[in-house]
Amino acid sequence: MYSSESSSYGYQTSSSNGPNPAPTGPQEEDLIKWFQAVDQDKSGKISSNELRQALVVGNRSHFSIEACELLVKMFSSENSRMIDVQGFKQLFHYVNQWKTSFHMFDRDHSGAIDEKELGQALVQMGYRLSDKSVTALLNKFTSKPGQITFDNFILACVQLHQLTDAFRRHDTQHTGTITIAYEDFIQAVVESI
Repeated sequence: MYSSESSSYGYQTSSSNGPNPAPTGPQEEDLIKWFQAVDQDKSGKISSNELRQALVVGNRSHFSIEACELLVKMFSSENSRMIDVQGFKQLFHYVNQWKTSFHMFDRDHSGAIDEKELGQALVQMGYRLSDKSVTALLNKFTSKPGQITFDNFILACVQLHQLTDAFRRHDTQHTGTITIAYEDFIQAVVESI
């Protein structure tokens, strides 16, 4: 049996691809233009390499290819490893929410947050994790001793979101507790990473 500490799992999602659909209006037009500029081969879809050219962290360096691959996987339709304009809009909206959370706790503007700040950011995003789980996330995604940078924060959030979705599919009663067969657990984890 596996249990979360509460029935709160983070962002409330309307679909498996993000917390809410991307906003409409003038911002949508800008996102479409940005997507078209990033879509170098004009295929109507972008790859993780094309996405990497579009996403820049605070110090003007690009996101890691690993982060971009996970984001494309999360927002692609039917695991195509490519995202269309709708997936791009959802991705943009989601990354902006993560960015807001991250910068709220990166008070010294160093581009990294510590374990306590990571825990606070996750709580602000709706996750209720134990200190032990926050430490495990920090240790897995740390890039500086005891700190996590924005692009590794994105990696942690994507994996946490995917694992949460896998857990949520088995938590049909929304209790925060599931009973799961070993094979189902392995499949859920493998599909999430």
